[in-house]
Amino acid sequence: MASPNGYGALRVNSRSNTNADEEQQTLLDGSNQTSKLAGWRKNMTADVRRDWADLVLLACYIITGLLDSASISTWGSFVSMQTGNTVYFGLGIAAPHESTRWIKSGTSLGCFCIGSVFFSSFHRMLSPSPKRRWVLCASFTLQMLFIAGAAAILTFGPQSSSEEKKESIDWPVLVPIALVAFQSCGQAVASRALKYNALTSVVLTSIYCDLFSDAELLAVHNPERNRRVGAPTLLLIGAVLGGVLARSTVGAAGVLWIAAAMKLIVVISWFLWPAEKE
Repeated sequence: MASPNGYGALRVNSRSNTNADEEQQTLLDGSNQTSKLAGWRKNMTADVRRDWADLVLLACYIITGLLDSASISTWGSFVSMQTGNTVYFGLGIAAPHESTRWIKSGTSLGCFCIGSVFFSSFHRMLSPSPKRRWVLCASFTLQMLFIAGAAAILTFGPQSSSEEKKESIDWPVLVPIALVAFQSCGQAVASRALKYNALTSVVLTSIYCDLFSDAELLAVHNPERNRRVGAPTLLLIGAVLGGVLARSTVGAAGVLWIAAAMKLIVVISWFLWPAEKE
């Protein structure tokens, strides 16, 4: 039994107090970690707010311009704009021995279609809402990885001259085309998920038609008009940059690495984007 001290109180075991404080601190740390995990999970499973999300989709037009201009300069076929590939494919069927472009265009077109099935199913089947934050982040992360894979092949794979690449149909040419074309439709699927159906980033003809047939083309306040102006303008900027860089020491591989980095920025944007109000 503890003896009383000079003031008539019992001595308190300091070791017991220390142990109790440590146990309490451990419980508090565990509670904070659980709370943070729950908050992170809630944030990732929330729908992203649609307001101003068109800015991210418009930025994707720059990526499309980079990829298609580098692809045309290097391989002679598109990886995003499949209208041109359809024409090239048709010309190849009519005269299959004149060029190998139709084979590359057909590869791009086929992989784009397969990618459309994949990304649309990814948005629909893995979440009750296609606007879930984690779904958008995962979708654009996959797109980034496909582009990075294509860039790695061009950087570290067999090297050949630009003229050889335009006629070659070996795997160092067809595989990068297939990878980039497969991921290109992911941006279009995201535009559908966010209900900005016109901002697919892979079609311009309908945007030009809608823009110049708009009865309020010259109105001061016209958000739809602004998007229709922004889309081809940003794609043109991307195309110019991609063409210049592809013909420089950066090369097509460097353009693909830049496009992959821009996809990463889009992933970060979706991660930080405000959530819909409950």
